[in-house]
Amino acid sequence: MQRSTGLLLATALCLSAAACGSSESPSSTAGGAPSVTITVACQPAKSAPKERQAWDDDVAAFMKAHPGVTVKSTDQQPCFDPKTFGPKLAGGQMETVFVVPVTNYDDVISQGQALDVSQYTSLIKNWNDLRPDVRELVTRDGKVYGVPNVHYSVGLVYNRKLFTQAGLDPDAPPTTWAEVREAAKKIAGLGPGHVGYGEYSGGNTGGWHFTQAIYGRGGAVLTDDGKKAAFNSPEGKAVLQNLHDMRWVDNSMGNKLLVGWESLMMAMGSGKVGMMLGAPDVVTDVVNKFKGNVSDYGITGFPEAKASLSGGEAFMINPKATPEQAKAGMEWLDFRYNTVGKGRFDFARGKTLGNPVGVPDNDVYGDSPTGKAIQADREKNATLPVANYGPYVRAAATIAPKAEPKHAQELYAILDVAMSGVLSRQDANIDELLGDAQTKADAMLAAKG
Repeated sequence: MQRSTGLLLATALCLSAAACGSSESPSSTAGGAPSVTITVACQPAKSAPKERQAWDDDVAAFMKAHPGVTVKSTDQQPCFDPKTFGPKLAGGQMETVFVVPVTNYDDVISQGQALDVSQYTSLIKNWNDLRPDVRELVTRDGKVYGVPNVHYSVGLVYNRKLFTQAGLDPDAPPTTWAEVREAAKKIAGLGPGHVGYGEYSGGNTGGWHFTQAIYGRGGAVLTDDGKKAAFNSPEGKAVLQNLHDMRWVDNSMGNKLLVGWESLMMAMGSGKVGMMLGAPDVVTDVVNKFKGNVSDYGITGFPEAKASLSGGEAFMINPKATPEQAKAGMEWLDFRYNTVGKGRFDFARGKTLGNPVGVPDNDVYGDSPTGKAIQADREKNATLPVANYGPYVRAAATIAPKAEPKHAQELYAILDVAMSGVLSRQDANIDELLGDAQTKADAMLAAKG
């Protein structure tokens, strides 16, 4: 999630579509031609001026190609912020076109907070090339409620430069947790401020990464029926014990608690963090938003993976949008996010901006003709060795994906406490932390029904 996200949301839902969303009524231009205004999420922040200018250029090009359409941008980054998403949704302040993470699809759709866009999918010219399993995620009872935008699986992001400095082979990254621990110790030994392995402890990101880690070990967060917590298990204990030992025995994780999404990304961008769990879009964000060196990063498969957390996001349309606004919103999504060589897939432009072109950071089109064309253009304009991501690509093709759990955000908030506990207290009792989390999770699940 911006990540990808991400990076993820604790959503407060309102009770009816009539209470949600805002839109501006269509009018007409001075010459009588129809006009419509839409608001769209995800304009890059002012702290990323080149990317923001590219966005503004795309807005201008889109409006020129669609006379009468005015696009107003929201520059919130990351696109979905747990502090603002719920209140915006409940308060009727959501954009015409807004982002929803996969964990929130069910709630947003079931509460009538996303427009049925079935009649508009033909406006996404490559719609049929989107992966069928990803399209299915935004489909309910044969009706389509969103346009898939991101699909990912988790791997191990690492700093190749630090590996070299620590006497490690950057072309042979760790494949086991024992190797991760050894590499982390060597990187932490490079000197003050160096962190071998970075991890989250709060802001829902701690629980999110706990879920990634327990999936990789073959464990689960919920029972198969989704009614009880399943993380108080040997696999869950192994996750926390490993982090405890890296933090307090190996001293390879630094002494600063990293809470929100930005904290670990900023640390990774500083060039002094050796490894972290993440999808390929971590590299893009670390370079674009947090000033990391484009050539320093590589990605490999999840250590000892029995499964890998997969996730993503989709764009949805405000249910209060007029037909004219819905049409314009879908045309914007087609132009900016789903056209080979344009918008986010304008890799030639990304290369001139100094972006890390070459990262396999989105599998939403799979190996369809569109997907192959996107990958070919990505490789053609690559600004870094595509081989840096070979281990991840090979691993992702063989590791089973596993979706985020039901009520993910509530569970992540509960599991934050356990993650914070082992990273902040040397005497933390892992059994008690998981037991307390299980009690709270079971109560939450019972209340949800």
